[in-house]
Amino acid sequence: MELEKKEILVSEFEREETMTTTNKLKFIIPSIVGLFLFLIPLNYGGKWTIGVGILAETAQGITADYLPAFMVAVLLLSVVLTIAANVAKPQWIMNSAFLKGLFHVSGFWLVMRAAGALFAVMVIFEIGPAFIWDAYTGGTVLYELVPVLTMWFLFAGLLMPLLLEFGLMDFIGTSLRKVMRPLFRLPGRSSIDAVASWMGSGTVGVLITTKQYEEGFYTKREAAVIATNFSVASIAFSLVVISFIGLDYMFIPFYLTVIVAGLIAAIICPRIPPLSRKADTYYEGAGKQISEEVPEGKTSRQWALERAVATASKVKSVKGVATKGFQNVLDIWFGLIPLVMALGTIALIVAEYTSIFTYLSYPFVPILELLRIPEAQAAAPALLVGFADMFLPAVVGSGIESELTRFVIAAVSMTQLIYMSEIGILLLRSKIPLSLLDLVIVFFQRTIITLPIIVFMAHVFFF
Repeated sequence: MELEKKEILVSEFEREETMTTTNKLKFIIPSIVGLFLFLIPLNYGGKWTIGVGILAETAQGITADYLPAFMVAVLLLSVVLTIAANVAKPQWIMNSAFLKGLFHVSGFWLVMRAAGALFAVMVIFEIGPAFIWDAYTGGTVLYELVPVLTMWFLFAGLLMPLLLEFGLMDFIGTSLRKVMRPLFRLPGRSSIDAVASWMGSGTVGVLITTKQYEEGFYTKREAAVIATNFSVASIAFSLVVISFIGLDYMFIPFYLTVIVAGLIAAIICPRIPPLSRKADTYYEGAGKQISEEVPEGKTSRQWALERAVATASKVKSVKGVATKGFQNVLDIWFGLIPLVMALGTIALIVAEYTSIFTYLSYPFVPILELLRIPEAQAAAPALLVGFADMFLPAVVGSGIESELTRFVIAAVSMTQLIYMSEIGILLLRSKIPLSLLDLVIVFFQRTIITLPIIVFMAHVFFF
């Protein structure tokens, strides 16, 4: 009894030491800035985006003429430093945990980085086989995808500590635990990953999930579920897709359909293999760091505030936060973007120059016919080609005459979420335990789950 009293007194003393005005402001001010940059929708240039998106698009516009060439140089430097780390092992790399982790990689990732740099050089100088550098394969990756990722990750990486380091995740996570845990079997903080994806970019959501997993806030199962089910397509990208396919006047019913189908898939997928079989253990390098359970005698709001302020109080310097942000950017530029260039180009070559997706789509033709979808033969490949890149279904479906069919293709492509040119590569490179086979299975699961829901809503409410 005496020991319990002492523990309570110590806990109250620590709480009083933590809950100072300075620490409260340390939580409130950066969190408000983070909310504004990542989670608050803004109308900019006639479309909805977020603050980070405005910064990225502005910077991309300013640097558009030389950004692809700059990234080719980055890809080449990534290969040189990776070879140096594996062969010469210079002390300035090997003595830094961050640089060693970034450049001292396995032979497979070295080959992928080399392939990405080689493809980039071939594209920018238009040398070698045309199927590698043409506008629909390597050209799309280097001139359209890489610049967007470069600038999005520059600002997202630098500014992400505002979301992760100052208590916002703890505050929202504890507040929403009663909703997220029973519905999705996830911590409350996972709602931030979803909103960041929804308002900004699915890749930003995956990046947040990866960092949270590596820091001990998600288990292996939770991280796998969040990354494959909550990295929803942004409002801005959804508007681009529905406009490209010629149905921009139907954006509201379209996005409503995407939300409904996506939510149902997010409820079902975590409860079936392979996601349900992932271990509920934390990343070995960090251990469990999360605590969203509310102690007796406290309200959710009180405990959320205490947890948030306690997290913010651990931040001792701006330099430490800035260093983490800078490392985020280097990790993406030197580690991820070479893989995007390599595997994205390969995926688009397969989609554009082979009939693999057409053959794989044959079983979907009778299903689409059963669901009364016009032009089922032409629509079936569009349901699978999204595994290579999320925008490809819109390209394949744009020539289909039926508006109903185009609507279904666009909506399904928005709910599949797993596409190798971007999200898939980010997940395979991360420490989240997801294999290529897992991604293929989840892609098909989400397609099979969302397709009848989307078709039902399209038939009953909109057509």
